[in-house]
Amino acid sequence: MLKVTVVCENTVGTPENLVGEWGLSLYIEKNGRKILFDTGEQGNLLANASALGLDLKQVETLVLSHGHYDHTGGLRAFLRHRGRLPVYAHPALFTSHYAADRPRYIGVPFCREELESSGADFVFTREPREIMPGIWVSGEIPRETSFEKTDNKLYCLENGKKISPDPLLDDLSLYCVIPEGLVIILGCAHAGLVNIVKHARKTTGIRQIYAIIGGTHLGPVPPSQQEAVFAFLQDLDFRLLAANHCTGLSVIARLASLFGSRFRFAPAGSTFTLPLQEN
Repeated sequence: MLKVTVVCENTVGTPENLVGEWGLSLYIEKNGRKILFDTGEQGNLLANASALGLDLKQVETLVLSHGHYDHTGGLRAFLRHRGRLPVYAHPALFTSHYAADRPRYIGVPFCREELESSGADFVFTREPREIMPGIWVSGEIPRETSFEKTDNKLYCLENGKKISPDPLLDDLSLYCVIPEGLVIILGCAHAGLVNIVKHARKTTGIRQIYAIIGGTHLGPVPPSQQEAVFAFLQDLDFRLLAANHCTGLSVIARLASLFGSRFRFAPAGSTFTLPLQEN
């Protein structure tokens, strides 16, 4: 059994004393083991987890999808609460990420040394790595599709040189194997949702996609890219698509229209126990 709980997200879907924030954090349980995927923006994951009855001290591994503030802003609060543990991420996690509109820094809001002193034992990997039985950190995801482009409103600085758009090579996902197929956990899918699905299949050797959960970053991309991804998804025989965060409300509405009962909006407080029970 695999259980995924949305601890932090832009919105709150259940009246359980939860706080919404622009960011994402997911609590993942598989065969009694616990992983935290991202930490949200402001540290509200501590109060939200408590309200949801989740014990963050039981988390044995933290995985960071990429180095944006809305996925790493709760790091210091979480580490001070949880204590030392392995933290999986891409080696480019601490890239100097910026937003071009209203120019501002949007990278990790803490330096590596501070996080390490607070308990982060960083494990950086560009290659896929099975961190628990049936759970893979993707590592760097190859950009193969011609239509999936990174957000042109984002840039980064490398050795003082501006690179635009930001390639966001640090973007990674989680691939969870259950008997029914693959469950793909997304942070923001900056690498492109189709690229991620293709990489998940190649990495695990499993073709069947059972579920996709998390931020798709379809909100900020051009309509032509959205339509190409929609067409790809329509050819996937998935059981659940649970989107949130950077997907955007208009895209969420479109996905709900396209996929009906197979689609779920996933605000804070949402829980998905997989495989789903058939009605």
